[in-house]
Amino acid sequence: MTPERPDPAVPTATYRLQLQPGFPFAAAADAVPYVASLGVSHLHLSPVLEAVPGSAHGYDVVDHTRVREELGGEEGLRRLARTAREHGLGLVVDIVPNHMAMSPRHNRALWEVLRDGPTSRYARWFDIDWEAQGGQLLLPVLGGPLGAELGRLTADGDVLRYHDHAFPLREGTAGLPLPQLLDAQWYRPVWWRLARTELNYRRFFSISELIGVRVEDPEVFEATHATVLRLLHEGVIDGLRIDHPDGLADPDGYLRRLHEATGGRWTVVEKILADAERLPASWPVAGTTGYDALRHVDGLFTDPEGHGELLDRYRRFAAPQTDRGGDWDATVRRAAYKVLTHELATEVDRLTRVASRLCAASPEPALRDRAPWALRTALQELLVRLEVYRPYSCVDAASVVTEEAAAEARLAFAVPEEAGAVDVVRDLVLGRYGDGPGHVEFRTRFAQTASALRAKSVEDTAFYRYVPLLSANEVGGDPGSPAVSPERFHAYCARVQRDWPATGTVVTTHDTKRSADVRAALEVLTECPGRWAELLSEVTRTGEGLPDAQLAWAAWQTVFGLGPAEEERVRVALLKHVREAGLYTSWTEQEPPYEEAVERYVAAGPCGPPGEKAAAFRAALEPHIRANVLGTALVHLTMPGVPDLYQGTEHEYRALVDPDNRRPVAFPSGPYEPPAGTDAEADADGLSAAKERVTRAALRLRARRPEVFGTSASYAPLSAEGPAAVHCAAFVRSGAVLTAVTRLSLRLAEAGGWRGTRLPLPPGRWGDVLAPGREFTGHAPPAELFGPLPVALLERLPD
Repeated sequence: MTPERPDPAVPTATYRLQLQPGFPFAAAADAVPYVASLGVSHLHLSPVLEAVPGSAHGYDVVDHTRVREELGGEEGLRRLARTAREHGLGLVVDIVPNHMAMSPRHNRALWEVLRDGPTSRYARWFDIDWEAQGGQLLLPVLGGPLGAELGRLTADGDVLRYHDHAFPLREGTAGLPLPQLLDAQWYRPVWWRLARTELNYRRFFSISELIGVRVEDPEVFEATHATVLRLLHEGVIDGLRIDHPDGLADPDGYLRRLHEATGGRWTVVEKILADAERLPASWPVAGTTGYDALRHVDGLFTDPEGHGELLDRYRRFAAPQTDRGGDWDATVRRAAYKVLTHELATEVDRLTRVASRLCAASPEPALRDRAPWALRTALQELLVRLEVYRPYSCVDAASVVTEEAAAEARLAFAVPEEAGAVDVVRDLVLGRYGDGPGHVEFRTRFAQTASALRAKSVEDTAFYRYVPLLSANEVGGDPGSPAVSPERFHAYCARVQRDWPATGTVVTTHDTKRSADVRAALEVLTECPGRWAELLSEVTRTGEGLPDAQLAWAAWQTVFGLGPAEEERVRVALLKHVREAGLYTSWTEQEPPYEEAVERYVAAGPCGPPGEKAAAFRAALEPHIRANVLGTALVHLTMPGVPDLYQGTEHEYRALVDPDNRRPVAFPSGPYEPPAGTDAEADADGLSAAKERVTRAALRLRARRPEVFGTSASYAPLSAEGPAAVHCAAFVRSGAVLTAVTRLSLRLAEAGGWRGTRLPLPPGRWGDVLAPGREFTGHAPPAELFGPLPVALLERLPD
């Protein structure tokens, strides 16, 4: 049994468990001995507060005061915490400050708001525009227009029912005829399609089932965080992961309040950083959840030249339109226009109304005579040009809503004088017209709309349209330029160690569209783009059930990355792919003939007899896939920051987008001892065993030498010398631990191998952690260093 951990402030590593009714606290407790044996310091739990019954993720919170009963309730959580403590583990918990489930039957606070309206004690909780829609909160729950659905609405005592929905009736209205009854409520059930343009509450992105919460209000913050803070101060939990702070009205203020309330406990935020973007220095957090690390680790194993050729091959094969999958920037821009005019139309309308009111009431002549249509156009043109999720202050906004973007936005107007609306909107965003309540509201809603737009247009649309290399289409990624040179990777790591040494790092999460091992396989395609294109030409014939060439390219990459798997997993993932892309079908306008063609193609092509050729192609590349998988794992576990392992990823883990990546993992129960044997034997036994050994070795080294990897540690790049130097990526932590990995191993093999390349070592004797007994001094030839495995982990030995 591991002793009590000495420093609970900063984890050495965390292990994510995806809780759900089928995997409650008791199951998590059973897994503790095994997880502890890996060498992590903390369990990382998905949300634990009361959620919609049956929820497989827990982000649809309905009651912040109770720990979820389906998971075992507060006592179950406490038992898990005690078991974890007995094995030297702490708990980090995911919390959801931005939104709650739009489920009145289960969300009692929302129930009271629907019953009592704006006078409810809970009305301040939710971000509702009571001035819109005649003072009624729109509920987009009806399957069709009201006239067609009226007969399915029934009053039952003090409750209005529609299928499995239930809503409270306003006091004194029970017994009214149904049409009058509906008009008398503080809410109005409407056709679900009206959510696009008529909704009057803030949502999570464009998900109408999740209503925004106003945690910027101190009373709301206290009410929604009291239970979590109590559990933290009582020692049940030790740290926090904050879900989607970009949706909040004031992320900076929220995080300061949270920091004070927690006493400065280790906290990371789910902040998606663009390539050149930096986490606001004012945020009192340890850092991000780690998608910026994912982008840099993946990029290290992506061949820049090969990616360019792969892109050319994709364009020739699929012939996509420039802004519908042919060019990354153009595809993002077109998707952004579509999202603003469809999914987020109601948010843009609300923002336009605020801007119009400010202009009409302003004493500034420059703001007068601005038509709502012109302000809306200016808003849209500026929003689609944002390259980050949102600005956080007026100073920050100047670098986000740039003059260059404004110049482009003005071109959307035929009359130059009307283009002045762009300057009005930009100046409002930059805070140049004051800090009155209306001005603050405008800046806040602009930022919130920007974050929703970026998520929906990039993550949920463009990633499914622009598909030359699917491994690059990951949250926080840059599909237009996915490769990262070793020099750039080292610069990133040095900056992280200097500025955010306790930040989180990830390579697989519950939100990744493809697990790290699937992406590692796909990255090999950048080393053989010609062979890949030849394979697709061989297995694909136009007119033989091919729905469209872009889908075919993505489908074959999917089965290549995933390897042999059940057809159902591929079918579900690809149906989600085409619906998110929205080119021929979508979630809200499904085209059954197209979707049926997709299903037939998947069954007859990638998952049919032709798929055997893809399997053979993958098998031939297996040594290079292995190098990427193990290299990704070791770099992640030894680079600056606190690594978070997703459940099951200590072994080879191939998963697609959710729900595929949230499938339960079978953990060994009781005391666990890893399999005996050498790492060379593990490599011979299979990739999964080799990955487990690399993972255990790195995690146990982190646990044994926390000072080497912690906040006061150092990071130094190490360069190989010789003709194949570019294929060895290496770095040293605190002069005591050395990581070296093979990159672009297929190119390496084609060039003739290492050919005398050497890796100069820092002074001293260096022992091989992965193959005990091996020592190196002075220099290490990669041909020898990477003999047992394509990666190496060395520790400096005592003199």
